Amino acid sequence: MDIARYSIKNPVNVWLLVLICIVGGVIGLSNIGRLEDPAFTIKKARVMTYFPGASAIKVEQEITERVEVAIQQMPQLKRVTSISKPGISEVTVEINDTYNSSTLPQIWDELRKRLRDVRASLPIGASEPVVLDDFGDVYGLYYALTAPDFTLNEIREFSRIIRRELLTTQGVAKVEVNGLKSQQIVAYMDPYRIAGLGLSFPDVIALFNDNLQPFDSGRIEVDGKKLRLLVEDADSRIESLSNLTLVLPGSSSSIKIRDLAELRLEETDVQDFLVHHHGKPAVTLAISAINDVNIVNVGEHIDKKIADVLAKLPAGLELTPIYNQAKIVDEAVVGFIENLVLSVVVVTATLCLFMGWRSGVVVGSVLLITVMGTVLIMWLLNLQLQRISLGAMVIAMGMLVDNAIVVAEGMMLRMKQGKSAKQAASFIVKRTQWPLLGATVIGIAAFSGIGLSNDSTGEFLFSLFAVVLISLLLSWVLAVSVTPLFGSYFYKVETSTEQYKKVGGFLKGYLGLLNVALRNRGITVGLLIAVTITAYASFGSVKQGFFPPSNTPLFFVHYWGNQDNDIRQTTQAISAVERALLKHEKVATITSFVGRGADRYTLTYSPQAPNESYGLLLVRMDNTDDINNYAQEILATAKQHSLDADFYLERLQFGPGGGAKLAARFSGPDSQVLRELADQAMAIMRADGGIRDIRQDWRQQGLALNTHFDEYNAGIAGVSRTDFTRAVQYASTGVDLGILQDGNYAYPIRAKMSSSQDSVIDAIENNQVWSQQQRQYIPFKQLSSGVSLVSEEVLIQRRDRLRTITIFADPAFGETANKALLRVKGDIESIKLPAGYSLAWGGEYESAKDAQKALASGLPAGFLVMFLVSVLLFGKLKQPLIIWLVVPMAVVGVVSGLLLADMPFGFMSLLGFLSLFGMLIKNAIVLIEEIDLQIAEGSPPNMAIVEASVSRLRPVSLAAITTILGMAPLLFDAFFADMAVTIMGGLTFATLLTLIAVPVLYSLFFKIKVN
Repeated sequence: MDIARYSIKNPVNVWLLVLICIVGGVIGLSNIGRLEDPAFTIKKARVMTYFPGASAIKVEQEITERVEVAIQQMPQLKRVTSISKPGISEVTVEINDTYNSSTLPQIWDELRKRLRDVRASLPIGASEPVVLDDFGDVYGLYYALTAPDFTLNEIREFSRIIRRELLTTQGVAKVEVNGLKSQQIVAYMDPYRIAGLGLSFPDVIALFNDNLQPFDSGRIEVDGKKLRLLVEDADSRIESLSNLTLVLPGSSSSIKIRDLAELRLEETDVQDFLVHHHGKPAVTLAISAINDVNIVNVGEHIDKKIADVLAKLPAGLELTPIYNQAKIVDEAVVGFIENLVLSVVVVTATLCLFMGWRSGVVVGSVLLITVMGTVLIMWLLNLQLQRISLGAMVIAMGMLVDNAIVVAEGMMLRMKQGKSAKQAASFIVKRTQWPLLGATVIGIAAFSGIGLSNDSTGEFLFSLFAVVLISLLLSWVLAVSVTPLFGSYFYKVETSTEQYKKVGGFLKGYLGLLNVALRNRGITVGLLIAVTITAYASFGSVKQGFFPPSNTPLFFVHYWGNQDNDIRQTTQAISAVERALLKHEKVATITSFVGRGADRYTLTYSPQAPNESYGLLLVRMDNTDDINNYAQEILATAKQHSLDADFYLERLQFGPGGGAKLAARFSGPDSQVLRELADQAMAIMRADGGIRDIRQDWRQQGLALNTHFDEYNAGIAGVSRTDFTRAVQYASTGVDLGILQDGNYAYPIRAKMSSSQDSVIDAIENNQVWSQQQRQYIPFKQLSSGVSLVSEEVLIQRRDRLRTITIFADPAFGETANKALLRVKGDIESIKLPAGYSLAWGGEYESAKDAQKALASGLPAGFLVMFLVSVLLFGKLKQPLIIWLVVPMAVVGVVSGLLLADMPFGFMSLLGFLSLFGMLIKNAIVLIEEIDLQIAEGSPPNMAIVEASVSRLRPVSLAAITTILGMAPLLFDAFFADMAVTIMGGLTFATLLTLIAVPVLYSLFFKIKVN
């Protein structure tokens, strides 16, 4: 089919296509979903099992091991890791990358079924395993509620009201409230008074349980009507508890609880999680949006809802954003769109400068239509505008004009020879449409590795491949249909039959260089080989990386006290550090979290699991540059205010991964041997001097007070282990008596020993233990051989059912992880491992290796497509062989560019390097096709090589220049900078390869002498 002639003959149809792209693009741009980063599925779930009173080793042996065995039978499993702590088993299940988000609910259902089957084998006293499958939920709108002038009950009620209203907001999926201090009802009882009255804790517990449950009094029938019987609740639930009456054993007398105990509503002794924002106690509200919505619109709805709610609540409440993804996305999208517009303008201006204003308008118009059409298709395919997809459009910008340039250039030259617009367009489109399509497919196939990658990195970057696929295919369609029509409007038929009226200086220079290379083919090839070998040898000097740090002006300061620190001690330390850091002039705000990490407010942040000795300072600076300039100073200030703790600094990063950059894992059966191996590895890292923040994840051993229950004496006295435990709890944290439900809130009720002059240890030893069988109290010392302080493991880490200790560290500021790792890797690997122990590397090394492995799995298919297309286009072997011989030489420009810019070769650079192959092959195909066509039309082979090279000089050069200039805005984007340098440097040399190396190799392969 003669597409060009049809387009010029039927302009209405072509204009309809143009209008669909332009109008649809405008509609799509206003409605398309917007996100900060592309969504990738965190294929993890946590299984929590509680075993109160058990040591970490007992939890590991009796809970964790059995849960892991059941989980490991799942065929979908990729990895299982676990943490066994006193009383708690936490197992993390990670699913294979081949399963997408739509299959996860079924997988989690299967996980629950397997855990139900294992429930019967768990020991008495263990809870049922609970699956937390919302582990990967992202709360991109994260707020801190501060109300310094209000009581805890009022703050709880305010947060409930705000949450309720936010859940009704359009686009909101979930709202989580965290950081609220929990309260309890404490019954302070005098142990001697209880013993004197002959009362026991089982009596009190039974009394509370009988009166705390809802009253179901039944119903009666009167005259055919049903009437439900009610028993009214007391106005004050605490007052009702005080009036409960116990009958004294062995008498008809009774006593009220208020005469036996003093009831108080107070804060729980050990809080789970505490938050401060800018030095004030705070509550966090974490908001997640419905999938595939425009987060910017959701943010606007939420801002309006918050303003309305706060207007109805008392003055003095502040709801401050900790992380506002909507604002960040809006600024990022606006910035990227500006870069996109700038790229279009730069490319169009460049075309006007080198091809004349007519060609500039023709090709620039086609470029604009292509961009708008791409946006339309993205909207229809539910692809969001986010960092990767917008960056992909900028990356594709230069390639989008390649096809249009070839058609416009050929059409313009034919019309200068006196051909009509239809004749010129028909000739050039028929001549080039299939080579251009093949070259376009090859350009797309160069990105297919990431499109076919099945890991989280591939999922994160999939939109890069999708946008390149859409835009390049659309650019070919528009090049062979719209370009001829627009060319017919702007190009004029000229009567001159001379192809070249004059030879400019640039063309003269190129002809001279080409003639020298063709006359000295052996020397030329030898120089190219030498330069290529040198470039590969110099690749070791290029810094290696994975994903760069984020440009969000946030960073973390992690605090780790001694593992046996109480959360109250951690809170005091964090508060002191927070006050000190807030005095720094460059610090905008600080939000501190004690007891665990923050909610997952962005996909690339992984929250720290609950730990009383852990604290997190989320520090916001005025701008990103301040982090580079002042982060070390801030870290030093933090360390000065808590000398016995460890502080670690971490930057937010783009893409999957996160956490420590360096990690070494030792696995084996014995915890003491693992600790010794870890100490050796940490000593090597410390001796390096350039590695910072060295630590291991088993932490210090904890201290425990062993009360030594004497089973023999207890059996004689008729005391059960439960009675003994309650006596210990009564003198320490309190005995659970029940739960009081008051409206929306539940208060645990605990009995504690009333104030005593004794220490807690003395109070335990001097306590009385109730004997259920003898109905009397027995002195504690008769039932215990004494109390003693013992050390124990409190964090037992396992990986794939093997005990595993991991050493974490980070490179020095400004240094890449690979460089630091290479310095210590050999020494650590030389550590002698006992039989049954192994060493594995994690951190950035493992993340990059896994990502590259997943990318490599998709590369063979992509390269096969590229090779097959290149062979099918020519139907011969020599031409494809010439093309594939010059591909490896592109590394020269890549290495030169990265070394000059002092940038690392990261994962994005690798993608840029692969895409460079597509650009190089695409240009080489067009040139070789032109040489073959001229020879087929009767031109002497030696003249055909030169004439074809000259005719393709401007399209190839312009394609390179427009791509390089289109990439320029990405040099200032932290995520794409190294990729931009890779493509810009590589394409510069690749253009030289196309225009010099390809003609030289062609003349060699076909034995054509050129004089």
